Amino acid sequence: MPQVSAEILRFDDLDGWAEDDHEAALDVFLNTCPDMTDGEWLRLCALAQQRPAARTFFELFFRPVMYGGEGDALFTGYFEPELDGSRVRTGRFRYPVYRLPPEVTGLWRTRQEIEESGVLEGRGLEIAWVDDSVELFFLQVQGSGRIRLRDGSVIRVGYGGRNGHEYRSVGQELVRRGIYQPHQVSAQVIRNWVRRNPVEGRALLYHNPSYVFFRVIRTRNPEDGPLGAMNRSITTMRSIAVDPDFTPLGAPVWIEKDGEAPLRRLMIAQDTGSAIQGPQRADIFYGTGDAAGREAGRIRDPGRMIVLLPIELANLAVPEA
Repeated sequence: MPQVSAEILRFDDLDGWAEDDHEAALDVFLNTCPDMTDGEWLRLCALAQQRPAARTFFELFFRPVMYGGEGDALFTGYFEPELDGSRVRTGRFRYPVYRLPPEVTGLWRTRQEIEESGVLEGRGLEIAWVDDSVELFFLQVQGSGRIRLRDGSVIRVGYGGRNGHEYRSVGQELVRRGIYQPHQVSAQVIRNWVRRNPVEGRALLYHNPSYVFFRVIRTRNPEDGPLGAMNRSITTMRSIAVDPDFTPLGAPVWIEKDGEAPLRRLMIAQDTGSAIQGPQRADIFYGTGDAAGREAGRIRDPGRMIVLLPIELANLAVPEA
């Protein structure tokens, strides 16, 4: 772990701890704790599988540790998009969702070059076709989603690879051009601007040269959440993406998010993201579909986050405590 301050807190120090639904958090913890590798985590996972009283379990066997608490945390939100689609191209469904081509290794063609050259057409790489190029762009930004077909069935897709170019924010580009102020930019604002300005909008999306390819994801239940970094389904409003350099994947994390919709909740670190960096940084999973997307897009809030570590590991992290 990079050098960063660490402080052991008491559970009484956690604002709202007593009011949370600890049983719900324990259920989510059990989804991924068997996949953790450290022996201390696995020992506590075995205890959790015996279904003890959840709040007592967390308070007896864990200690709250705050890493990098000198400044505010930054909380954002993410979601799983749901697009309308078809297995075949039609007049309505004409934008392809591609698998990774075998020749793509390292740095490859840019987004604009891929879309304008037709290099992927007619090769059987299409997983499905969707009806909205802007929604397809945001599907690539999120890295996973669901495609609902006209017969009601669903294809779930996840990250399958990329063209090697770094992601560039189109929201920041709109700010740079003076079209919006930083506080005005959200995914919905970007969508609306691109649709109102189709020619300039297409060029704006090309500002991001990164292009994401997908693979079909099969889950036991199509209504389960998407797969996170631990290759297990994540849970709406109980799973977060973190920086694994500071927060172990699978660990419980106490969230104290401020802003317009304050949140005090025990969540589980089950995902990662390229923009999620630092000990006080988390992305909260808001669920699937448009409503979740609107909610997630509004979140950019301060607060603090505290990792719950097994007592032995907490004492190693803060030996003087």
